[in-house]
Amino acid sequence: MGPTVHLLANPTARGGAAADDVAAVERALAAAGAEVVPVPAVGRDEVRSALRAALDGGATRVVLAGGDGLVHLAVQELAGRDAVTGIVPIGTGNDFVRALGLLDPRHDGVAAAVAAALADPVDLDLLRLDLGTAGHGWIASVAALGFAATVNARANRLAWPRGTRRYTAATLLEIPRFRARPLVVHVDGVRHELEAAIVAAGNTAFFGGGMEICPTADPTDGLIDLIVIGPVGRFELLRMLPTVFRAEHVRHPAVTRFRGRELRIERADATEAPVPDADLLWGDGEPVAPLPVTVEAVPGALRVAGARPVRAPGGGSRP
Repeated sequence: MGPTVHLLANPTARGGAAADDVAAVERALAAAGAEVVPVPAVGRDEVRSALRAALDGGATRVVLAGGDGLVHLAVQELAGRDAVTGIVPIGTGNDFVRALGLLDPRHDGVAAAVAAALADPVDLDLLRLDLGTAGHGWIASVAALGFAATVNARANRLAWPRGTRRYTAATLLEIPRFRARPLVVHVDGVRHELEAAIVAAGNTAFFGGGMEICPTADPTDGLIDLIVIGPVGRFELLRMLPTVFRAEHVRHPAVTRFRGRELRIERADATEAPVPDADLLWGDGEPVAPLPVTVEAVPGALRVAGARPVRAPGGGSRP
């Protein structure tokens, strides 16, 4: 008798194109000898409640078949649990698994990706977000605000184009509204006053479908990597953005880098009215909390099967 695996899948990933992938993952799990227990869930609330019920009922290994959105929802319940998490990426961006060196069934084959999801676990950090009276939330990859947040928000409102091209379109649409914002960032209690176009706090390196925004982020070091892109002109920002895919943006004089265990980010003038979208922190490509926010690295909060975060020559984590 093989292991019992609770399968949580998102057949609507990639605009509904992933339904066949989900069926293939279930077949591959069964072929590998696993006893597959589907976790029935449709909407966001149902995902969390169904997964919580499975974990409370004794689930010891959960396989996620989806993209970064499903990972984000799932880690809200998996964080701090002993259960092992396997991830078979069938989404669009797949930034978290990219940083962990996990296999993609579309490139490496479904059987190989499922075998990695059934491998021994590696303990990884997560970012814990203080939500005040609402408790706390968790971020697996990158938390971002400023221009990156407005682009995410606009991309989510676009019905066309699909896939990563939505982010390109959203970037072009948001550039005319772009401006840097005065912020105060506390890194392990040290105060920094900054003008910021983009702020990105990374547990792992990637966001936005392969942009290596935090190239030295390591999900096993107990630290947060913070990248701040300062005030630049609109055309200069457009020129910089392609360099993020190659981690070359860190050499730009407008970029400031910090590392620490805890961050607090707030508006420089607490009485200033919030700017919609720009003052909202996004985590794993999902809206999570308005400013001010406090983020802390929590070592070993998630046990991921087959994870192999490898430092690339350029300083990032790549498969």
